[in-house]
Amino acid sequence: MESAIQTIVGVFLKSAKGKESLGGNDFQKLVKSQLHNIMMDTDSSEAVKKMRQGLDSNQDGKVNFEEYMDLVGYLATSLSVQFYYWSCPDITITHQHQTDIHHTTLIHTTVHHP
Repeated sequence: MESAIQTIVGVFLKSAKGKESLGGNDFQKLVKSQLHNIMMDTDSSEAVKKMRQGLDSNQDGKVNFEEYMDLVGYLATSLSVQFYYWSCPDITITHQHQTDIHHTTLIHTTVHHP
């Protein structure tokens, strides 16, 4: 777990290039390079811009570390739920759908309990 935390912090610091927040281009690059396997629309500048705006709780046009951690927490929770459903042998996957959170599309799984 320590290495995961170090990686999360390191990715932010490297992407912020010594600044306290990620500007639009830095956030776009971070999302595209680090999150393309678990998020859809990471190549869309407009989708990532909308996500950045949704995360920007203090409305300064940037994503600070706390706002970045909101995204990390949401993604971790979403993955945990998906892994849980995929690993339960008594649950049948009926279909998948896409959800828009912070203006970014994530894939969610609908399940059927016997």
